[in-house]
Amino acid sequence: MQITRRQALAGAGITILSAGAASRAQAQAAPFRFIVNVGLQNLDPISSPSFVTRNFAYLVFDTLVSMDGKGAYKPQMLQGWEISGDTLTWTFTLRPGLKFHDGSAVTAEDCVASLKRWGGRDSIGRRLLGSTESLAATDPRTFVLKLAKPFGGVLEALGKPSVHVPFIMPARIANATPPAQQVREIMGSGPFLFDRASWVPGERARFRRNPDYVPRDEAPDGLAGGKIPKLNQVEMATMSDPGLRVAALQTGEVDYLEYAPVDYLPRLRTNRQMTIAQAGGQATLMYCASLNHYLPPFDNVLVRRAVQQALDRTEVLAGAGFGEGLGQPDCASLFMCGAPYSSTLGSELVADPSLDRAKALLQQAGYTNQRVVLLHPADSPLLNPYGLVMIDRLKRAGFNLDVQASDWASIAQRWVQRQPLDQGGWNIVPVVYTGFDLANPLSNMGVGFNCTDNQPWGYCVPEMTPVLQQFEAESDPAKRREYAAQLQKISFENATFPIAGQFRSPAVWRRELKGVIDFGFPVIWNIEKPAG
Repeated sequence: MQITRRQALAGAGITILSAGAASRAQAQAAPFRFIVNVGLQNLDPISSPSFVTRNFAYLVFDTLVSMDGKGAYKPQMLQGWEISGDTLTWTFTLRPGLKFHDGSAVTAEDCVASLKRWGGRDSIGRRLLGSTESLAATDPRTFVLKLAKPFGGVLEALGKPSVHVPFIMPARIANATPPAQQVREIMGSGPFLFDRASWVPGERARFRRNPDYVPRDEAPDGLAGGKIPKLNQVEMATMSDPGLRVAALQTGEVDYLEYAPVDYLPRLRTNRQMTIAQAGGQATLMYCASLNHYLPPFDNVLVRRAVQQALDRTEVLAGAGFGEGLGQPDCASLFMCGAPYSSTLGSELVADPSLDRAKALLQQAGYTNQRVVLLHPADSPLLNPYGLVMIDRLKRAGFNLDVQASDWASIAQRWVQRQPLDQGGWNIVPVVYTGFDLANPLSNMGVGFNCTDNQPWGYCVPEMTPVLQQFEAESDPAKRREYAAQLQKISFENATFPIAGQFRSPAVWRRELKGVIDFGFPVIWNIEKPAG
């Protein structure tokens, strides 16, 4: 049976209206609809490593500290903080009037519990708590962080913008739920209320404006400033077909696409009804390879280096459609080119990938055609083309691949497990991360999780540990850059998390929208949509 565009859009939760119904709906102010890359399955931003969960959480939850458009960290839920002369004691004070969606007040105790749960999962959070003597509430609006040793990135930790974000939830929920387990109740204090009854996992989630949200007085700036919810209703949905995404945007059936399908960018650029995002720097993305260090053959560094040599950045980016103006195949920095810790130290190890060197490394490693399970996210317009290039390159290098294609939501569930291959385990997953995740060594997937045993890839490089500790304790920017460069070199030598190309995949939205914040991922507050 042939599926029409109308049927496909309806299946994605996008309602197609008749002319009469459309005019009536416009009079009632149609919901703001935005399309995300993959379907929403996990609602917990601490247990889930997915961007779609992060996007969801920014509507529902709030943060103590937020990053502005220039990368500076500003108070958000906090009124401010005081730092002792030795920089070991931080006293934080909440803004008055903050409430969770059930009407209960946000307290310092909630902040402490949320930070402790987050610190059991996140790389920076784990290291911050590892440097902490005590973290405790002293009154309903005040909590104190006492460090046992210097930690140079306290605000970077509390203001971390992407996975995993230290969102605040009630203490009764945070205290009762282990970090890797999904919370059963979604209770935030953010600018929008989640309508759980209408949620269709993997398809759509709906929200309405939080009338009790108290924004800051400042103008919105990136994730910082006044988060003013101007939309009465919001719907987040996904559509697997890139062409349908673009068609729905052009007809006004949706308002915003998280990522503009790259093949359609030339057409969208000439459409005067569209605005293409221009955010760069940390808003750019990097293709990477998540390797399971727990299982053979990637417990062997030579086999991991073979993957690193197989991933030709020029071929990967070209195959995914990110050509001139969007891709940066010459970028060989683990911490993103154009970001604060960008470096060339050790980059000669990955600067010129070669299938011949990959084959030689496999032979040197004694690889004997062991099965390698690759989980391929076939439903992701961003990951699917990259995965296809990765599959081709690895096969040509000599890997015996068992390609298991599925939707990203299912893969994400398997990805965080540590099962043998015959029980649903995996060896390699093509992934993509933003500069917000990779630019800081303490959150970078190839460095920040070293020897923590709290993420699926599970690498542990002893020589990386003391350099990480030096970076943690240092507050001088120049010295931090030196330590970061050393960490990059160690990561490349050990192929902890191979990179496969930096690129820009911009968002696109209808020009009639007002107040859209061009940040690098969907920021839904401050947006105004005309009634008709």
